Amino acid sequence: MSAGTEPVGHVRLGYARASTALQSLDAQLDSLSEAGVKRVFSEKISTRAMKRPELEAVVKLAGEIRSSGVAITLVVHEHKRLGRGIELAMLAEELKASDIELEFLTGELKGSHDPSGIVFTVLAAMSGMEREYIRDRTLEGHESARRRGKTIGGAGVTDESMLSMAFHLRDQEMSLRDIAKRLVITTGTKKGQHPSPATVMRMLRDHDEQAATVASA
Repeated sequence: MSAGTEPVGHVRLGYARASTALQSLDAQLDSLSEAGVKRVFSEKISTRAMKRPELEAVVKLAGEIRSSGVAITLVVHEHKRLGRGIELAMLAEELKASDIELEFLTGELKGSHDPSGIVFTVLAAMSGMEREYIRDRTLEGHESARRRGKTIGGAGVTDESMLSMAFHLRDQEMSLRDIAKRLVITTGTKKGQHPSPATVMRMLRDHDEQAATVASA
């Protein structure tokens, strides 16, 4: 397509992703359908995977459509379906190179974006930075509670590595039961055992409450 040529028509392609095979894509697919997206590429794969075939396929098709002279928008339910921070910014650069617009239906980046815009680049970077900041502040709060002899989630689970692992597994959208199976208590009378799903729920709830306090501050 030559420079300065106005696009003819407009196509909206959708992308949906779940982190594990057990998760449902129904909510994302319904959201995209309600937004008028007719063709959706979907997959169940972790954000941390080096290759995401369906994402690569939709970006490739979007580029081909744009090069034919048709305006193209990639529509996603929420930005974390694509990635966060640097990962999201890098994908935005790829979309920018192909003159592909981006639209999120919900979340902190909700709305239509020109990936070449500085506002989007800053927001994408902050989406990762804010998460790390809240995580670090929360861990500091838990460590302070441990030094004062307090417990988190009613089970003395205050080890930083365990908390970090719980956050990571929740990011993969695993169930509380599956998270509990992968955690091991490293202190106290239950050392060496797995926490119960209820304990994990309370631990993450306490984390969210502290994170909300930090964010509001």
